[in-house]
Parts: sequence; C-alpha cells; structure tokens
Amino acid sequence: MHIDILTVLPELLEGPFNHSMIKRARDKGLLSIGIHNLRDYTTTKYKQVDDYQYGGGAGMVMMIEPLVKAIEHLSESHKYDEIIFLTPDGENYSQKMANELSLQKNLLLICGHYKGIDERVRAHFVSREISIGDYVLSGGELAAAVVVDSVGRLLPGVLNDETSALSDSFQDKLLSAPVFTRPATFRDWKVPDILLSGDTKKIDDWRYEQSLKRTRKRRPDLLK
Repeated sequence: MHIDILTVLPELLEGPFNHSMIKRARDKGLLSIGIHNLRDYTTTKYKQVDDYQYGGGAGMVMMIEPLVKAIEHLSESHKYDEIIFLTPDGENYSQKMANELSLQKNLLLICGHYKGIDERVRAHFVSREISIGDYVLSGGELAAAVVVDSVGRLLPGVLNDETSALSDSFQDKLLSAPVFTRPATFRDWKVPDILLSGDTKKIDDWRYEQSLKRTRKRRPDLLK
C-alpha cells in the first residue's frame, strides 16, 4: 500500500511513522508513505497557502490553486483509490472504515488547517471526508497519523499474529473483553479461574459474555 499525505506542517508527521507497527510495515516494504509540503505548490512570494474567505468572517481558508496543483501532480505518479480530506465535519471514523481502507492500494490524505479548504476542492477532487471525533484540532496531521496507524497495522504481514487484529475492539461491533497476564495472583487480586482452565470453548464463551457486558455498560450505542 502507498499513502501520500498533503500538509503544511510535514515536520509534525516525521515521528509517528518511524516507530512501532508502522515502522515495521515500512521496513518490510508493505507500506510506503509520502509526506508532501503544500507550500511547494504555491507560486506566491512568501509561500502563502491561505487567504481570506469570500463573504467575510473570521478565519482563513486554504487556497484552491496550490491544493489542485498538488493533487494533480501527485496523481501523475499514483492512481488514488480514495482522496481523503481530514475534517471535523466528515464521516465519523470507525474500525469498519479502517478495514475498508486497508484493502486499497493508493490513498491521498489532505490535512486541513485554518477554517478548512476551498469548497471547490471538496466538490471536484475529494472522494471521502473523515473525522476522527467530534472535536476540532489545530490541523489534520494528527488525524492523518491516526488513519495511517489504524490502516497500516491491518496490512497482512505487519502484525506477528495476524489473528490478533480480528479480536480488537469494534471488529465485531463489541468492545474487547478484559485481558490478564502473569502472575496469576498479585496483591490477592486473582485472574479469573476460567482463563486458567485450558478449556478453549468456555474461555471463548466467557470472553464473548464479558465483551457484551462491557459494551452494554460503556458503549450501549454499539449494540443498536
């Protein structure tokens, strides 16, 4: 898979992709990431990429020309399955969406800033708009990092145990069951006996019941 990211702050994305699972995916050649500075596509003297919005109002808007130039230039090298704009008013991101994106070959992520991007870019180039939550960030870089991490770890060969991802929270629309490790007793706090029984069927049933219980308590909306 290849993912390009279009941003005005490329330095914000240098760290997240050089560690843990995403680094492993890159080292194995399973994932390549291109980070592109939008200011490289502007012709203004001071590398300007934002301007006042028509109609007045507070806040600047990312200009159409550098965005279109960047998208068209990058599209010469890759045929994008999705051009994604990270924005607070996008579709709420979910594990289901991460699963879908992990099946694609080429993605372009556009990191918004200021009051957003010129609407004409959204209308003519963006195929999907994603929000990672009902709150506003200073820019789309952290949201892009979330998307890359959640998608990259799903690529075959990235996780040591590929079945591990299948038991993550939200994969079956339930939260994960409680997990425990050694020692079996710590400060008189004991691991549930069922997990020490070796009975796989009973353990699976227990985990499913615990997932239901936890979901019903913490995220009842998922059960709908």
